[in-house]
Amino acid sequence: MSRPPARAEHPRDTGDQTPGDQVLTLPNLISFGRLLGVPLFLYLFLVARADVAAVVVLAIGGTTDWVDGWIARRLRQVSRLGELLDPLADRLYILATLIAFTAREVVPWQFTAALLARELLLLGSLAVLRRYGYGPPPVHYVGKTATFLLLAAFPVLLLATASTSVETAAAAIGWGLAWWGLVLYWVAGGMYVVQAARLVRAARGPGAVA
Repeated sequence: MSRPPARAEHPRDTGDQTPGDQVLTLPNLISFGRLLGVPLFLYLFLVARADVAAVVVLAIGGTTDWVDGWIARRLRQVSRLGELLDPLADRLYILATLIAFTAREVVPWQFTAALLARELLLLGSLAVLRRYGYGPPPVHYVGKTATFLLLAAFPVLLLATASTSVETAAAAIGWGLAWWGLVLYWVAGGMYVVQAARLVRAARGPGAVA
């Protein structure tokens, strides 16, 4: 017997709206556009070596991270598809940027490894939740903040390598955002793991051992 999706301790603020089955909504179209920006960025950065254009694509993808959710709540167009597309676009942007930046030595491999390790931890938690009939938990505001910081850091770090006139300032700002994003990314991951553990204990019964 399947269980309902897991609920976060502090779920994303969607007001009193219940997610619907809409597909062609403005927030979903924005999320689809963000998804299309991922291969475009990879082409511009790794194939065409058009760093300035790649900065623009990354900046648009990062600044629209909160737009789709805000519009969904504002227009009362919160949908189940949107709740899947939004975090999917975030993760694809982060993973694609990490792979591309590591390949061109914009960020060290240790930074990439730290972010990827967190993703593996979260995937393991989701696998355990599915085993007990739970779906993925709603996106936590700490995770959204971490994602925003990382998506803001990446274009600034790229700008530091593309323009020597602002290299020092851009690198300082970019790495400040990146390290704060990394810390909060792991904090959010730990919160998801704790939540998953509570759900598993509840599913096993009151006498279950952690």
